[in-house]
Amino acid sequence: MSIHVFGIRHHGPGSARSLRRALEELRPDCVLVEGPPDANDVIKLITHPQMEPPVALLIHAADNPKRAVYYPFAVYSPEWQALHHAQTNNVPARFMDLPQALRMANRPNEDDDDYRGPRADPLKFLAEAAGYSDSERWWEHMVEERREGTEIFHAILEAMTALREAIPEPRRGFEREREAYMRQTIRAAEKEGAQRVAVVCGAWHAPALVSPGPAKDDAALLKPLAKTKVQVTWVPWTYGRLTFESGYGAGVEAPGWYHHLWTEERHVTVGWMTLVARLLREKDLDASAAHAVEAVRLADNLAALRSRPIPGLPEMMDAALAVLAHGNEVPLKLVRQKLLVGERLGRVPDDVPTVPLHQDLARLQRRLRLPPDPEPREIDLDLRKPNDLERSHMLHRLELLGITWGEELEVTGKSGTFHEYWRLEWEPELSLAIIEASRFGNTVEDAAAAYVRTHQVTQADLPRLTELLQKSLLASLPDAVHAVMERLESAAALASDVSLLMDALPPLVNVLRYGNVRQTDVTVVRHVVDGMMARITIGMPGACTSLDDESAEEMLERMLAVHNAVALLREETHLESWQALMQTLMEQRTLHGLIAGRACRILLDARRMTSEEAARRLGLALSTASEPPAAAAWLDGFLRNSGVLLLHDVELWNVVDGWLHGLQPQAFTTLLPLLRRTFSTFTPPERRQMGERAKHSGPGAPRLQVVEGVDPARAELVLPVITTLLGLEVRRGG
Repeated sequence: MSIHVFGIRHHGPGSARSLRRALEELRPDCVLVEGPPDANDVIKLITHPQMEPPVALLIHAADNPKRAVYYPFAVYSPEWQALHHAQTNNVPARFMDLPQALRMANRPNEDDDDYRGPRADPLKFLAEAAGYSDSERWWEHMVEERREGTEIFHAILEAMTALREAIPEPRRGFEREREAYMRQTIRAAEKEGAQRVAVVCGAWHAPALVSPGPAKDDAALLKPLAKTKVQVTWVPWTYGRLTFESGYGAGVEAPGWYHHLWTEERHVTVGWMTLVARLLREKDLDASAAHAVEAVRLADNLAALRSRPIPGLPEMMDAALAVLAHGNEVPLKLVRQKLLVGERLGRVPDDVPTVPLHQDLARLQRRLRLPPDPEPREIDLDLRKPNDLERSHMLHRLELLGITWGEELEVTGKSGTFHEYWRLEWEPELSLAIIEASRFGNTVEDAAAAYVRTHQVTQADLPRLTELLQKSLLASLPDAVHAVMERLESAAALASDVSLLMDALPPLVNVLRYGNVRQTDVTVVRHVVDGMMARITIGMPGACTSLDDESAEEMLERMLAVHNAVALLREETHLESWQALMQTLMEQRTLHGLIAGRACRILLDARRMTSEEAARRLGLALSTASEPPAAAAWLDGFLRNSGVLLLHDVELWNVVDGWLHGLQPQAFTTLLPLLRRTFSTFTPPERRQMGERAKHSGPGAPRLQVVEGVDPARAELVLPVITTLLGLEVRRGG
C-alpha cells in the first residue's frame, strides 16, 4: 500500500486547486480526510444537487444540544474538494479525525477547539524566516496564489517535518489522540485492501501520518477514552462565519477573496477590479471602466515593485483605494464587507437529516415567502393582510423559543396598531437553537405553545407572567393564553406588592389595546386589568410614603408607565380613579418631591388643575420654607421630559426664574447636578429658547406679564406680516 499525504490549509483555494490536480493524477482507491468520523454517513450528500457551499457539519450531544461543534466547508476548502472528487469517482471516502463522540465524552464541560478559540500558529516561524511578519500572508503567497503544479505538497511535508523537529508540539486539546486515531484509520484502510490511499490533513499533521508504524502505542492511547452518543446534520453556513473575527479558530481573513481566487483561474486582477467597480457603481459612486483599467495597471505595477509574481490582496486593495476610491477609505469599508468577506449563504438538501421542527420552519419560510438571508434587512408587516399577519405570528413564536431570527423595531410614521417593523438577519447558529427548541414540539406553533405552558407553571413573578401573556397573544397561541391567564389570575389575586402590580399593568393594557387587531380574543384580560387598577389606586399612597431618592426614581418610572397605560386604555372609569389618586398624592405631607411634582403635572395636563393653581403650588414648593434639594426634586418631577410647558406658561416661568435667582451660590452649586439632569431632558430647541429668554430676565429685569384682553389666535395672524416688514424671526413664547 502506498500512502500519499497532502498537507493543506483549511479553506485555502490554492491548496484545493493543487489537491484536486494531485488526486486526478494519483487516482486513489481510498480518500481519508481530516474531519469527524461521526459524519461518515452524510458524506454522500456532498454531491446532492441541492447542496451548495458554504455549509457546515453540525454535531451535537444527543442528550444536550447545547454541547455542539461545527465543521464549516467552502467550495474552495481542500477537504470539500477531496470528498467531492471521491464521490464523483465512486471512491470510498471517510473522515479520520478523533470522533466528537469521544471528545465530548472526555471533555463534557469545555467548548471544543475546532470552531471556537484561536490556535497556536507554528507557521509564524517559517514566515519570519522568509522575512514575513504575518504567517497568513506568507502562506497565501507561497501556496494559495499558486496557479498550477502539485509539487507544493512535497515542499509542505519537508517544511512541516523540519518545523516539528525544531519547535515544541503546540498544546492543544486531544492533539496526540487525534493523530493516533488518524493513523489507526490509515491502518484500517490498509487492512481493507486499499493500494493508493490519499490522506488529506492540516499541514502540521502531515509528518505524523506518512509512516503509521506499529498500532500498539496508538491503541493504548485511545483505549481509555469514553464515548457518548451524538447526532449529525448539515446546516447552511456563511462566509462571514469563516473569518477569524467570527471566533473560528481555523478561519481566514477574506473568504470572499478566496472565493474569487477559486472561481477566477486566469484573469484574477481584471475580475477583481471589475467586481469592485460594479459594487461602487451600485452605490452611486464614481467608478468607470477607465478607472477599473487603471486600477488593474496599478496593481500589476505594485506587484512588480514588491517582487511578487502576481498581485495579491494588499496590491489589489492599495490600487482600489488609490484609483477606484480616490484615496477615500470609506468606500473601501464597503468593499471589505461585501467582497472581501461577503455574506454568501449556503444551501442544504431538503431531505438532510434534521429535526421535524427545522423542516416545519423551512416549509413556513417557503409558504410565507420569507427566506432566510444573512444580509440584515427590514420588513414592514401590515397586520391587516393575512400573509403579513401569519409572518408576525411565526416571528413571535420563534422569539418565544429563543430562535432570534428577527428583532422587532419601534414603529414610526405609521399606525402602530396595524404595523410591525422587523429587522431580520439569519445566522447559521440558529440551526442549533432550532435543535434545542425541538424538545418542545415538532412544529413551530406546537413548540411555542408547549414552551409557554411549561414556563407559566414555574413562573411566579407577576410582571413576567404578563409579559409571557403578551408574547403569547402576539404569537396567536390561544390554548397557551388560556393556561397563562389562569395562572395570572391566581398570581394577581395573591399579589400584595403595589410595585409588582404597577409593573404588570402596562403589558396587560397593551394586550387589551392591540390584541384585537391581531384577531385574538382578549376579553378575558379585562377583568384582571380592572382588579389590578383598583388595587393600585388603593395601595399606591402607602407605597409612596417616605421614599428616598433612589426609591422615588423607581416609583416615578412605574408611575409614568401606569399613566401611559391608563391613557392608552382610554376608559373613563380608570382615568377618573387615576386622576383622583394624583390629587390624593399631592396632599400627602411625607411625599417625595419627585412624585408630588409629577402628580401636579399629570393633573395640569389633564386640565384637572388650572395653570394658576399649578403656579401657586410650584411657588409653594420653591419657597424659602422648602429645603433646596426638596424644591429641586419637585421641579424635576414637574418638568422632566418637557420644556414646552415652561416656555408657554408665563406664570410658571416667572416662578421658576425667581426661585433660581433667589438661590444662594452654595445652594445653587449643590443643586446644579439635579437641575442639569432635569434640563437635559428638554429638546435642543427648547433649551435654546429658554437661553434666549433667560438673557432678558434677572433681578433688575422687568418680569414677564400676561396681558389681559389679547386674542392669541388673532395675534398669530399678524406675526408673519410683521416678520416680513421688519426682517425679524418670530420668537414664540418670548
